[in-house]
Amino acid sequence: MHDNMPSQLQEPICINVDKVFDWIVKEATFEFSPTGPIAFPGVTATTDLTGAMVTCNVVPRATNPVVILNRENRQFTIDGATVCLQNLTIQKNFTVTLVVTLPNGVRFTSTPITVSRCEQVTLCAPKGTDVEILFTDLDCFVCSTGTITAGAGTITFTALTVTISVCQSIQSTFPVTVEFLATFCEPRAELPFACPGVVRPAQCPAVFPPVG
Repeated sequence: MHDNMPSQLQEPICINVDKVFDWIVKEATFEFSPTGPIAFPGVTATTDLTGAMVTCNVVPRATNPVVILNRENRQFTIDGATVCLQNLTIQKNFTVTLVVTLPNGVRFTSTPITVSRCEQVTLCAPKGTDVEILFTDLDCFVCSTGTITAGAGTITFTALTVTISVCQSIQSTFPVTVEFLATFCEPRAELPFACPGVVRPAQCPAVFPPVG
């Protein structure tokens, strides 16, 4: 940018942003144990599952990954002052898929399984604020399987337990309009560019043209 340009002068600017009322980072680990046959496309009743390895994948559910079930005001004493905070009951919804890998490398993936988990957090999140959850880390592993039995398009586990670990950033926010002094940006200079010179391919005069 160049000095003494009019755009270098600061002036008040109003922008729309989300004000963060409160922010915590929380870890959580929980287990779930699906029962009954689980759909596995491609599996037949004669599929040999001896020595199979079972793993899992987990992602937030595509729709309504986080639902606020309840928001309750509670009084807390912090540094001698009484503060009203909100106790939130949050339902988090995930989609889990199981992967069964046979010793010969053949893999079968289950149909998606919906898993929900409820927990309570305390935030400054008065009525009207939004609650946003960002999963900074989300992983799962299969703790136990029990006996594995193949069926027609299904696999049944006698003692399947899946553990899900979550690292989550939880914020309460509200849209606001703020004013501050700012300097307008200037575009950067265009990068220098030069067209390449004429490039000629390597010649083979020893073999072409032939010497008569």
